[in-house]
Amino acid sequence: MKKSSRLAVLALTCSISAPAVAADLQVLKADDPTQDWKVVEYPGGKQATYTVGIGSAAFRAPGDPADMIWTMSDRGPNFTCDDARDIMGEASQAMCKGIKNSRFYPTPDYTPSIYHVQLDRQAGTFAVKDVIAIKTRSGKPVSGLINPQTAAITDQPIDLKGNKLPLDPDAVDSEGLVRLSDGTFWISEEMGPSIIHLTADGRMVKRFVPADAAGDYAKTDAEISATLPAILSKRQPNRGTEALAVSPDGKFLYFMVQNPLANPDADVYKKARNTRIFKMDRATETLVGEYVYQLDDPMSFEADPSRKQNNPRVSEMSALGPDRLLVLERTDKDTKLHEIALDGATNILATPWDDLATSPSLEQRNDLSGTDVKPVTKTLRYDSFKDGKGVPDKTEGVAFLGDGSMALINDNDFGITGEVTRIAIVKGLVTPDPDVYSGK
Repeated sequence: MKKSSRLAVLALTCSISAPAVAADLQVLKADDPTQDWKVVEYPGGKQATYTVGIGSAAFRAPGDPADMIWTMSDRGPNFTCDDARDIMGEASQAMCKGIKNSRFYPTPDYTPSIYHVQLDRQAGTFAVKDVIAIKTRSGKPVSGLINPQTAAITDQPIDLKGNKLPLDPDAVDSEGLVRLSDGTFWISEEMGPSIIHLTADGRMVKRFVPADAAGDYAKTDAEISATLPAILSKRQPNRGTEALAVSPDGKFLYFMVQNPLANPDADVYKKARNTRIFKMDRATETLVGEYVYQLDDPMSFEADPSRKQNNPRVSEMSALGPDRLLVLERTDKDTKLHEIALDGATNILATPWDDLATSPSLEQRNDLSGTDVKPVTKTLRYDSFKDGKGVPDKTEGVAFLGDGSMALINDNDFGITGEVTRIAIVKGLVTPDPDVYSGK
């Protein structure tokens, strides 16, 4: 869960800035008593009221009602031991001692869920109309705890008393969402990382995991396809596949790793700019493309500039047209939207760049000159610091409404630090193909 002088910087190589245009912006607030969810008591008697965190992803299909969107939560309330000091008090630190990679899960019974949300732009409000819990294939609600992973580094969940919580092979950290014309869903999740096909009522049908991780899911209820590149198991914890999109014709899925891989290690991840976009043919359920996306200089996020290259991250991706995507790249307080096209970028799928033995690795090559790799070209379409004061921090969901405007929703981390969920409607800065949103 969740700052260095404020310097102006030039756009990085492979980035293009579009002319600045003032955003037509409206911010909607919740009109829904169910957003207040649970009162939690921390050790020592301190209480906190959690709200439902519905904003880790957003999607609207072109045939859906014009102002209805689908959103999704992540794994539920959780925070690191470092963050626990501010949230729970100093007593929390003793609970973490002796437990490697411990992370607090104050409500381990939470079920990651999909939400159907109605926007009332005239009233300036939104409300949840339906909830679909994510379930195992047999119908049991899943948890947001940790998978029993050996191929990837992972956390150890603990409760508010410092007790170790059980690992769960069916657990998901849901982050990206699309809904197909047949009513089924696809989600991406950052824990595995994995891509999962869900039925219309939220049951996990098939889970795609890295090739070296099949054994870690031996006890799961879903069908497992270990067909993603094994190199994805080098994802940094809590920085797996967060963004997911579907082509306008429904034939292809696109997903992206939130940050560069820890390839070969976490020290490289901290300094790396090159993260990976994948393209999957839905009919054959096989990958047909892998491309490089270079993250912006962290100093260019003017709301909270820093020199830490791992501060910028990708939290959402939406289709604008065939192989044309909108990528949400953000820090905690600044959101950028970049338009990219896969055309002209190098397809590195099944090349030495997917081989752990390649040295220096892709993640060690911030400067790609002299290599055979051309990253996708980025065009900056929107920067919340410059174009739209009022857009909520930690924006993680984008959906196109019936008039082509964007709905941007934030992940409020279940209100642990007092944040509330808001939805910003932005018009005029991004132009998707009409068949992305109009249903015609």
